[in-house]
Amino acid sequence: MKRSFAASLAMAMALFALPAMAEPVKVVATFTILGDMVRQIGGDEVAVTTLVGPDGDAHVYEPTPADARALGAAKLVVVNGLGMEGWIDRLVKASGYKGPVTVTSTGVKPIAGEVEHDEAGHEDHGHDHGHDHGAHDPHAWQSVANARIYADNILKGLVAAAPDKAATLRANHAAFKAKLDAVESEIKAALKPIPRKDRKIVTSHDAFGYYGKAYGVTFLAPVGMSTESEAAAGDIAKLIRQIKTEKIKAVFVENIADPRLLEQITRETGARIGGRVYSDALSAADGPAATYVDMMRHNLAQFTKALAPAS
Repeated sequence: MKRSFAASLAMAMALFALPAMAEPVKVVATFTILGDMVRQIGGDEVAVTTLVGPDGDAHVYEPTPADARALGAAKLVVVNGLGMEGWIDRLVKASGYKGPVTVTSTGVKPIAGEVEHDEAGHEDHGHDHGHDHGAHDPHAWQSVANARIYADNILKGLVAAAPDKAATLRANHAAFKAKLDAVESEIKAALKPIPRKDRKIVTSHDAFGYYGKAYGVTFLAPVGMSTESEAAAGDIAKLIRQIKTEKIKAVFVENIADPRLLEQITRETGARIGGRVYSDALSAADGPAATYVDMMRHNLAQFTKALAPAS
């Protein structure tokens, strides 16, 4: 009887210890796009805290004491880099976090708001409007090829933080990259029938430069690469003239942006604001852009609907 009780007690203690052994790795991601990528690759092996939530603007975010506590408990912190999170170094210091930081944009070839050329060799100033000269554009995830680099960096960070979970992490990573391949093929196929000269889109701020480079779309914006930028009167007037002259019809407000400036521009041009697009943040879980892949598909549907020639 004693032996039976001891065996039962040992078994109960072993079962009690199992959850602790299988405890997921605590990861902090700075904003929702990165948080989703970590979840896609980490799966059940990670517990992700995302600092800037759905529809939130990481450019102007103000960290909270709860954020510092989350970092203090984390085993890995995942950031974008390229100047996106100007507040992260202060937060890391305030939290006392001493662990690894994965910079997801490591290895990405950064772009600035430089003058580009279209397929006919004409200058295209669509990524500039006088803002943020010389600054790196942090929105690198807008190119799916860059999202693959993000995924590789996240995998490396997670495997280093939890080497015992490497096999599962690598399998999840492969599955996620297959999703990225599929959505990039969809983007290229959907845009192919639209002539390059007609692929012109106005958005709230200059967040789609990498998308434009990757997929041959000209993006125009009254505000620069950070939503903290002020829209200069001269830039707004220039944009209004361009919309009128080139009869640009694709105008979109981003989920993180105040729509009033674009509403003013559309009143003066006769253009109409299309559906909402997602640039720097995902939607809530019940929205149309709850994951990175969902976001890219949703934006593509909005863009192609507006750009498609009238039947």
